[in-house]
Amino acid sequence: MYDGIINIYKERGFTSHDVVAKMRGICGQRRIGHTGTLDPEATGVLPVCLGRATRLCDMLTDTDKEYVAELLLGVSTDTQDAFGALRERRRVEADGEQIRDAVLSFLGGYRQIPPMYSALKVEGKKLYELAREGREVERQARPVVIHELEILDCRRGGEPPRPVFMWGEDMALLKFRVVCSKGTYIRTLCADIGEKLGCGGIMQSLERTRAGRFVKEDAVTLAQLEQLRDQGRIEEKLWPLERAFEDCPALTVDEAFLKLPENGNPFAPGQTKEKRVYPEGEWVRVYGGGRFFGVYAYQGEKGKYRPVKMFL
Repeated sequence: MYDGIINIYKERGFTSHDVVAKMRGICGQRRIGHTGTLDPEATGVLPVCLGRATRLCDMLTDTDKEYVAELLLGVSTDTQDAFGALRERRRVEADGEQIRDAVLSFLGGYRQIPPMYSALKVEGKKLYELAREGREVERQARPVVIHELEILDCRRGGEPPRPVFMWGEDMALLKFRVVCSKGTYIRTLCADIGEKLGCGGIMQSLERTRAGRFVKEDAVTLAQLEQLRDQGRIEEKLWPLERAFEDCPALTVDEAFLKLPENGNPFAPGQTKEKRVYPEGEWVRVYGGGRFFGVYAYQGEKGKYRPVKMFL
């Protein structure tokens, strides 16, 4: 059985669950989970955890993400993307500088209302299930952070990349790169930019280029992974689970105290080779006897490192 993380490049038309199902067949094991949903029409980085690394899924979901998106200005739909029902068309009156100012005004923190077509649950049902029933419910705005926002291209007229709606000189197509916190909906960011400009906007396309430490350049498609399987080379793309915590400092428990991490128990700084006290709550990688035990964090009140997640 494989234990570790494989950086998959999800292609258009697959759900995240489709990727997991196909990987179970390719890798010949059931214990597989993904680290963050991508819409079927979106593409890009989808880290997938195998074996013991499935305990990482929730931790990797919480990382910052980077996307490249296309925003079509001058139109709005019920899904905030190019695959929903048309609600309204409005002429784009803003010039290039006004569009740039509106886009960059979203840098930093802002409160975002999740879209109805999302997997968040209200009243015990996923929002997209309620939306398909024709219901729209109140959603609480949630704080998100836009760390970086870069306009890559902006144009009017010409041939659109995909003729989803009737294209004309009264519309504009914007391509941008964004780095954002967990829980950010790029389709909603597109709609919010469109509303700020007074013309509406939808997400035309979306590619996730980074999820935490996992980048597009290192990702493999399902077809490529299948070829590696046939060549007996899957391990070449398998990250050891502790590699996900490379940015965290490491502590090594003294041989005399190995029973403590072996049983998932706390230990004191003096019971490690480093004798180091890290700031309260900071994650550290814990090793001993040539093994990786898991992630711990220091608890000042108790004067001990306590387990955050064990990978025995």
